[in-house]
Amino acid sequence: MNFDHPVLSSLLPVVLLIGVGFVAGRARLVRSESVRDLSNLVFLVLTQALLFRTMSSVHLERLDMRPVFQYFLVAVVLFGALVVANGRDSRASVLALAGIFSNTLMIGVPLIGLAYGQAGQVLLFTLISLHALVLLTLATVVLELQMAREQAAATGHQGQLLRTVGQAVRSALLHPVPLPILIGLLYAQTGWGLHPVVDKPLQLLGSAFGPIALVLVGITLSQTPMGQNLAPAVRLSFVKTVLHPVLMLAVGWALGLRGLALSVMVVAAALPIGANVFLFSQRYRKEEDTVTAAVAVSTLMAMLGISLAMALLPLLPA
Repeated sequence: MNFDHPVLSSLLPVVLLIGVGFVAGRARLVRSESVRDLSNLVFLVLTQALLFRTMSSVHLERLDMRPVFQYFLVAVVLFGALVVANGRDSRASVLALAGIFSNTLMIGVPLIGLAYGQAGQVLLFTLISLHALVLLTLATVVLELQMAREQAAATGHQGQLLRTVGQAVRSALLHPVPLPILIGLLYAQTGWGLHPVVDKPLQLLGSAFGPIALVLVGITLSQTPMGQNLAPAVRLSFVKTVLHPVLMLAVGWALGLRGLALSVMVVAAALPIGANVFLFSQRYRKEEDTVTAAVAVSTLMAMLGISLAMALLPLLPA
């Protein structure tokens, strides 16, 4: 087996990190009651540093937005369809997010770099700069609206629609994920940059996000009964690693996207479910077991899906 293949060299470390967490969980090195605290550390500290630092150097006027716009068009439409298909409630938003949110950073960056070089990475970085902002904010707003509606139905107090929408949007913007993205994006427009005294700690914290989040997935997986969650995890992984890239290819081709831009967007769509979705489900305590299993299953399924995509895309007419 060629371990230098771009797909294997990018995905195997992810599998190994999840495996390390699984073994640690089975060995009770991390107690089940500590998982929530570890999740809060990743979500409220490491994620903040990563997102703010990533966005603090983004200048929107320099970005090639056409391929990214088409990517988000597919993602938003698929998100809406998945919300409807899963019952239009708050849990449906978490499952829908899992169907569209790729592991663009830890897997996508090395994979695209090895396969398509610097030009491919520039396209991917353009997507990454807005990936969390668009998709996590979308999911947060929709989920907060659904939770407000469910709470109103449970209590019998039906608030005014505009007031409910306003409260949901406010909760979404003050959410621990969109907030550092927006602050970082606004800071980037000042052109000041980050002083090394500030940048280095943020870099170290952000670098810790991927490994710790994946180990946390493994720990949670070790405490999750896989039998009853395997079937929904496989279905969710199929949506993420097969349906999402197929739709991206079809829509991108129909709208005139070709060559390197199309290849990078399709491969990005074929990436497995990102660890942020796992943290999102933990945060809201919705579909935690299914999402945990799906992160692991989609990582394995992506090995085949991405390999096929990278083999077939060059055969398309220019």
